[in-house]
Amino acid sequence: MITALLIAFPFLAALLMLIVPAERVKHAALASTLVQAAITAWVVFQFDIYEKQSLLANMQFILRENWISSFGITFFIGLDGISLLMVILTNFLLPLIVLSTWNKSFNKPGMFYFLVLFMQSALVGVFASLDAFLYYIFWELALIPIYFIVLLWGGENRVKITFKFFIYTLLGSLFMLLGIVWIYLHTYDRSFGIDAFYEISLDLSTQRWIFWAFFIAYAIKIPLLPFHSWQPDTYTTAPSAGTMLLSGIMLKMGIYSIFRWILPITPLAVEAYTEVVMIMCVTGVIYASWIAIGQKDLKRMFAWSSIAHVGMITAGVFTLSQTGFQGALVQMIAHGVNVVGLFFVAEIFLQRRGTTLISSLGGLRSKAPVFASVFMIITFASIALPLTNAFIGEFLILNSIYEYSWIFAAFAGLSVILGAVYMLRAYKNTILGTESDHDFADLSASEKWVLIPIVGLIIFFGIFPQFIFNLTDESVKYLLEQISNHMAMN
Repeated sequence: MITALLIAFPFLAALLMLIVPAERVKHAALASTLVQAAITAWVVFQFDIYEKQSLLANMQFILRENWISSFGITFFIGLDGISLLMVILTNFLLPLIVLSTWNKSFNKPGMFYFLVLFMQSALVGVFASLDAFLYYIFWELALIPIYFIVLLWGGENRVKITFKFFIYTLLGSLFMLLGIVWIYLHTYDRSFGIDAFYEISLDLSTQRWIFWAFFIAYAIKIPLLPFHSWQPDTYTTAPSAGTMLLSGIMLKMGIYSIFRWILPITPLAVEAYTEVVMIMCVTGVIYASWIAIGQKDLKRMFAWSSIAHVGMITAGVFTLSQTGFQGALVQMIAHGVNVVGLFFVAEIFLQRRGTTLISSLGGLRSKAPVFASVFMIITFASIALPLTNAFIGEFLILNSIYEYSWIFAAFAGLSVILGAVYMLRAYKNTILGTESDHDFADLSASEKWVLIPIVGLIIFFGIFPQFIFNLTDESVKYLLEQISNHMAMN
């Protein structure tokens, strides 16, 4: 029941936002996200990291009820270490995202926070669903709120940009739906349950097209080259809270879904197309990093850097190794934390100066020393400096890529250098240099409540990544076992 509560509570809280007085709605939204975080913390403490079941490794807090029995559809939810990690990321970032809007006024605030909390519910549903039909519903539901957030509160050209984003993601989802229905029709007992999906044995030719049916949807969501063109415009146009939801959490739906729905079901196709995907990932890393170097807008530069980071994470997944899997999971958490911090930094520049153009900033070190220090730590984390949260994940991913192919590792490793170039240059041009004549207030209390926890998480996971390893170890081992068994059967 606790898993159902994790899905239902933010949805019920979202409905409450529609009737709360406008002057109190942000307080109500923050309170609901804090309650959700507290429920998540309780689940973490109750989670048994050593439990392993015969079918779904470390899957706990399971709820399975008949829903549409005639079509084999059940309300089947549960959490293993990998899905719980994504729920932790979602439910601990949401209070920070809500706090990031504290000094900002929105037209129809009740509707805005309704959409934010509704999206939280759908995201948790994606990560907890163990029925393919239910998973698809939550996958689509997560798209609706962010569409309206960008459309109603976005910047210039938001209608055109939002339409492009919606078409991209919807088209990808339709391919995935086709794959889900085909697998359902070939299960032994006509079931959408993930256990039935895992038991089905598919020949290589069938696995090939199902792989692409799923992978295109995930590649668009992540996004990977060449399915990335919607992302920079959407991230730049969206209100900062929307960008944080997209970059910090929503894109993780794609990477998580590769773990859950591609690797165990189409392992032969994964093996056949690993080199193709690796080329996509590594090319995307270098291309996005190079484009980021030339960006003049801070928010747009962060958007391109995000493409580079997620390309590296996906490459780690497709090494099909324990090192690559663990590195990718650590990096998913690190990227989520760091990118929320970066886009909030961009929002602070926008509020203070009315622009995020790098050429219009600079000389702020003495005016806002706390802000400069926090931005420096987030910058160092983004380039994976040792003792920051991204270092361990990036090291493990590069190591796993090297074990797969030293050539891919050599090119992927360029991202470390290119990332340092654009991030350190951006920091120098926005914080250092000749002191500006413009006023620039240091961090307010609410801004500190966003950025100081982010700095704390950067340092904590940089020193103690073992928390993530312990949480996901059994799930990763089981996943590798599933892949190995399927390959042996075929």
